This record gives sequence, structure tokens and C-alpha cells, in this order.
Amino acid sequence: MRRDWGLYVLILVFCGAAWGLGQPMAKIAVGGGYRHFGIIFWQFALGAALLAAINAARGGRLPRAPRHLAFYTIIALIGTLLPNSASYTAAIHLPSGILSIVLSLIPMLAFPIALALGMDRFSATRLLGLALGLGAIVLIAAPETSLPDPAMAWWLPLALVAPLFYAVEGNFVARYGTEGLDAVQVLLGASLVGAGLALPLAVMTGQFISPLPPWGAPDAAIVVSSLAHALAYTAYVWLVTRAGSVFAAQVSYIVTGFGILWAKLLLSETYSPWVWAALVLMMLGLFLVQPRKPPEPVPVA
Repeated sequence: MRRDWGLYVLILVFCGAAWGLGQPMAKIAVGGGYRHFGIIFWQFALGAALLAAINAARGGRLPRAPRHLAFYTIIALIGTLLPNSASYTAAIHLPSGILSIVLSLIPMLAFPIALALGMDRFSATRLLGLALGLGAIVLIAAPETSLPDPAMAWWLPLALVAPLFYAVEGNFVARYGTEGLDAVQVLLGASLVGAGLALPLAVMTGQFISPLPPWGAPDAAIVVSSLAHALAYTAYVWLVTRAGSVFAAQVSYIVTGFGILWAKLLLSETYSPWVWAALVLMMLGLFLVQPRKPPEPVPVA
């Protein structure tokens, strides 16, 4: 049993490290002149290729009934296309580490949405967690010495769009289920549909990224982030089925920590004391909004 928990911790760290790469890789991609629709198309396409191989290796299939196609479309829109469009645009103007801190708001924003949908009960402790998270955003935006350029604060609302959509996605799946699909099927179907939606948008806006050489750091960043996300998502779902969602939810801390670490190592970013104070507030807020009681056991497929 102890050996199993050691494995669970390693997988948790892997998920956090892989997802934490997302923001620095986005910064590198947009720094090379690439824009959101072009990046998102290849994120969908590369993720779909990897997930299709995983699905085929386990003998899975991909249902294509109308209700499944509708579900794939919704997940592609609210889980990737819309939030990532905002996130990649914000990445042009904001430091990568700031984006990683902002993404920590996902479970905090999910709480009031769940309350509005009648899926959760009021909790003063979790409300305090939400307040601390919003306080962290104020610490980033308000002091003139917090960001490298005070004008960057105007882009923070755009950065908040991504965690808001991710929070909506989580509540949508919790409310309506996954139409009998497992997580790999959901992500594979959403990636295929999303690629079909993103390709014409990339072409029409002149943002399509040619797959032909020469390749540079921005191209490598797109490949790394796409494959890392697909692998981390698959590993995370496996972890939930074995160790439970309460244990797996701790990945939020690790994603934020690795996001800042990767930004320092890969981008040489530095932060003011206000940003570090915001990070502390965000971690406290995460601790308060995390679920405390384990849910019903999840059957292992």
C-alpha cells in the first residue's frame, strides 16, 4: 500500500509538472509571432493523435452518435477553444508566472458557479478561500510596482477568462455527466471536433502555422505543450480512479508551483514582493476551497 501511494505521489507531481509547462510554452509560442487560433489547432491535432494511439492501444472506440458529437463540441469550445484564445492573447502581454497564478482561480471560481446551479452548499470557509484568491488578483493588479509594466494590469481581466471557462466546464461535466464516455474518449472526441473548428478560424485570420520546416523554439513549444497536456490529462484521470478525487485535487498547488518554476528556468522571469504575496494568498485560498470529504468510490474500468 505504501508503495502504491509513492506511485500516486510521483504521478501527481508528473501531472503538475506537465501542466505547469503550459504557460511558459504559450509564452514562447506567442513570442515567436504565433497567435491563438493557429496554436489551438495544432494543440487539438497533436493531442488527438496521441490520444487516438492511447485509445487504440487499450482497444477503445469513439462513439459518434449525435449526442456524443454535441458533447464533444461543447467541451471543445468551453474547455479549449474559448479559454485558450483568451489565455494565448493574454500571454503576449503578461509574464508566464502571472498566468500560472491566475489559473489557480479555477476551483475558487467553480464554487460560486456550483452554488448558482444548486450543486453545492454554502460554506463560509470556501467563501473565504474565494475572497483570498480575488485578493491575490488585487495584489497583482493594484500596486504600480507589482508588474514589470503597470499597463499590463489592463490585460489581467482577459487572463481571468480562461479559469472562468475551465470552472464552467468542470461544473457542466459534474451536472450533466459525460454521456457514458470515459475521459480519454471525451478528450479525443473534443480534440477532433476542436481541430475541425479551429482550422478554418486559423486559415481565415491568417494565423495558420505551417508544419513545414524550418522549425524553431515556438514550434517545439507547441508540440511540447500539446503532448504534455494530453499525457497529464490521461495520467490525472487514472490517478482519480485509484487515489480518489480529493487526493488528485492537490495537483492545483503543484501546477502553480511548477508554472512559476518553469517560467524562472526557461524564461528567466523575476517577480516583485507583491507577486510573491499574491502567490501565498492564492495557495491559502486553494487550501480553503479544496473538497474535504472524499466522494463515492469511482469504479475502475
